[in-house]
Amino acid sequence: MEHQNITLSIPKEILKKVKHIAVEKNTSVSGLLSRHLEDIVARDDKYKKAKANQMEIMEKGFDLIGEGKASWNREELHERR
Repeated sequence: MEHQNITLSIPKEILKKVKHIAVEKNTSVSGLLSRHLEDIVARDDKYKKAKANQMEIMEKGFDLIGEGKASWNREELHERR
């Protein structure tokens, strides 16, 4: 994958802590950010795919009656016993 350099504005205290985290994880700040951004994109892709699948299911609708005929009628449902 081709990389693109960007400029970020990050609060100094946050950057200081992130640098320490990067050292502990044997990586760079750029590496940490890249992995985190990849995770965000992957989660968003999964969400969009799941949403599209559910929308397709909803558009098809549900077969709530079964084989086209109900085994009961309105009077039977409301019959008092």
